[in-house]
Amino acid sequence: MREVFLRRGRAATARLQASSSKRMILLVSCYELGRQPVSVAKALAALEQAGFETAVQDVSLERLSPELVRKAELVAISAPMHTALQLGVRVASKVRQENPAARVAFFGLYAALNAEHLLERHCDSVVGESSEDLVALARGDRTTMALPRTRDNTLPSRGALPVLDRYARLEVCGETRIAGAVAASQGCKHLCRHCPIVPVYRGRFVAVPIEAVIADVEQQVAAGAQHVTFTDPDFLNGPTHALRVARELARRFPQITFDATIKIEHLLQHREVLRELVKCGLLFVTSAVESLNDDVLRRLDKGHTAADVPLALRAVREAGAEPRPTFLPYTPWSRLEDVPALFDFVDEHDLDVDPVQFTLRLLIPPGSL
Repeated sequence: MREVFLRRGRAATARLQASSSKRMILLVSCYELGRQPVSVAKALAALEQAGFETAVQDVSLERLSPELVRKAELVAISAPMHTALQLGVRVASKVRQENPAARVAFFGLYAALNAEHLLERHCDSVVGESSEDLVALARGDRTTMALPRTRDNTLPSRGALPVLDRYARLEVCGETRIAGAVAASQGCKHLCRHCPIVPVYRGRFVAVPIEAVIADVEQQVAAGAQHVTFTDPDFLNGPTHALRVARELARRFPQITFDATIKIEHLLQHREVLRELVKCGLLFVTSAVESLNDDVLRRLDKGHTAADVPLALRAVREAGAEPRPTFLPYTPWSRLEDVPALFDFVDEHDLDVDPVQFTLRLLIPPGSL
C-alpha cells in the first residue's frame, strides 16, 4: 500500500484543514464507455456525506465549465480506464490554466497505476478507487491507495449527473432501451497478464453488498432505466453473490434486463448458473476471447484455449443469451494469418462484434506482464 502525499507541502495541507466544509470540490468524469459514470457517482456520494460542497461534470457530454473550475479549490479527475486517463490529462492542463491556485487530483484504477507519471507532470495528488481516501484527500489528510472496503454500502449520488437518456442505449429486437450501470463487485480473482486490474488488486475482489447494488438499480429505474449493465470485471468471480444479486434484481424489477462480463472459463464452469441468470433477465454476455492463437492466450495467461471459445459461445446460446466476444488481434506474438482467421470465425459463428474489436492493439499497463 503506497502513501501519496500532497505535493504542495505543509502550507497547502494547513490551508485545506483550516477551510470550511463549504469549500467547493469539482469532480470530473471523462469517459466510462458511454455509461453514466459509476466511479464519480460513488465519489460524489462520499464527499456529500462528509459535508463538502460539490459539483460534477461529465466532459464526454459537456464542455468543462470555466466558472466551476474557477470556484473549485480541488478538482478531482476520474481515471477508471486508459481513455479516461488520456482525456483527464487534458482536463488537468485546462484547470491549471483557468485556476492555478486549485489543487488537481486524479482518482481511480488508472490513476493508481500511473501515479508516478501523474504526480511528476499533471497533478498534486493521486488516490485509487477508495472513496474514503478521496474524502481524506479533500480534508487535507494523508492518503493511500488502499483497496475499497468490503462492506461499502454507500449509495452512488447520481442526481447531479447528466440524465440517463443522454448516455448509450441498448437496441434489442427493434426496441431502444435506456440503460443504467451498476457494480456488484470490484477487482478480480484472476491474474491475466495484460490486465490493468491485476497490479492493483493482485487477485482479490471486493463484493458490493446486495442491498447496496439493488438500491442503486432502484434509483436508476426511477430515472428511466430499462436495462442495466453490470460493470464488474467478471460477474462470476463470486457465482453465489452474482446469483443472489440477479435473483433479487428479478424479484424487485422483473421488467429489467441486464448484461454482464464473464470469462470464457467461467462460462464453461458455471453452465447451470448461466441458465439461471438468463431466467433472471440476462440478455447478453461480454467475454474477453482476446485471440484464437493459443500461444497468445498462453502468454496472456487468459485461462482458456482457442478450442474452449466455441464451446463457451454454445453454452451461452444454449442458456438463452447472446455472446458478445471482445478481441485483441494485434500483439507482438500475433501472426499474419490470425487476422483473416478471426474474421472467418466471427462469420462462421454469426457473432455480433463491434467493429473496433478488429483494430485493438495490446496495451501494457504499468505492473502488468
